[in-house]
Amino acid sequence: MVQPGKGATFPSILQNRVFLMGFRCGIVGLPNVGKSTLFNALTETAAAQAANYPFCTIEPNVGNVAVPDPRLYELAKIANSAKIIETQLAFVDIAGLVRGASKGEGLGNQFLGNIREVDAIVHVLRCFEDGDVTHVEGKVDPIADAETVETELMLSDLESLEKRVPALIKKGQQGDKDAKIGASVLGQALDLLREGKPARLTQPKDAEEARVFSQAQLITAKPVLYVCNVEEANAAAGNAHSARVFEKAAAEGAEAVVVSAAIEAEIATMVPEDRGEFLSELGLTETGLGRVIRAGYKLLHLLTFFTVGPKEARAWTVHAGAKAPQAAGEIHTDFERGFIRAETIAYDDYVKFGGESGARDAGKLRQEGKDYVVHDGDVMLFRFNV
Repeated sequence: MVQPGKGATFPSILQNRVFLMGFRCGIVGLPNVGKSTLFNALTETAAAQAANYPFCTIEPNVGNVAVPDPRLYELAKIANSAKIIETQLAFVDIAGLVRGASKGEGLGNQFLGNIREVDAIVHVLRCFEDGDVTHVEGKVDPIADAETVETELMLSDLESLEKRVPALIKKGQQGDKDAKIGASVLGQALDLLREGKPARLTQPKDAEEARVFSQAQLITAKPVLYVCNVEEANAAAGNAHSARVFEKAAAEGAEAVVVSAAIEAEIATMVPEDRGEFLSELGLTETGLGRVIRAGYKLLHLLTFFTVGPKEARAWTVHAGAKAPQAAGEIHTDFERGFIRAETIAYDDYVKFGGESGARDAGKLRQEGKDYVVHDGDVMLFRFNV
């Protein structure tokens, strides 16, 4: 819920608001690992052509996915909200990379450029055996597949930095402060890449270095979520292939989930009422989409806050550590610019005391200022004046 402060007018902005995605994930992997099948299932569309040959995805397809959150539905029920609006994620299906992509093999650097524009990389790895589906490398080995793709991404970053860092060093020596900062932090990334390590292991020493490093848009600086695409029979517990991927992810500080793209494709065709029973029969408690979302939120340090009222209950996404004005800015920049305070109720208190009035009477509605750090599940009403 949002409300103007004294003397302000409430702009009619919610009708034409362009809502921000929680995050934007680029789905990558070798050809024929199940990327497009997974994309189609996750987005419940047929936007990406799934076919048994390399490069069936010619342009990156983008699908927006509503984030399922049971808390939102509970809040809407208590507030008797007329409408429920979930936060959304964007999935970008990027064509399969092959060995030599950084040098233009296959469809080459065109797709490396697409990867640079995402917040996180969802790396789909084939962890299933199927003689009817051709493997571009001739055998099923998810670790080798991961290394093939990672090598191409590192080579692309390496080529970029080998051109940029010497120029930054030269400018830094001439007294350019920003260039000196860039030479320091990107030079560290270049050293890592030359050792065959991803740029994400770079450790900026302060906020300025962190800013420069982020602006460099290095592909291997992006967090990675490995998606192990397994057979239907192994969808619940995974298999030997996926176990190796989980070990790799743990060693890198990455995340990994087990998904059966075939199951997800089947779920996508079902009416919602039938999905629970179908999942239960397979020993699953949630869809692959749910697992991908949870892992993605953890990977990117994201959290959800809510606005609730009789017209609508809505979920919003911010990065952990965001303060109240930044959360208000997710709704509209005017709310951040004219922020006065945030009336805040913890989710558990909102439910326990039956809504805003009950929480207020119980002393659980807090008046928070500009320095308040948003907590996951906060129900917030923003007061602003512009």
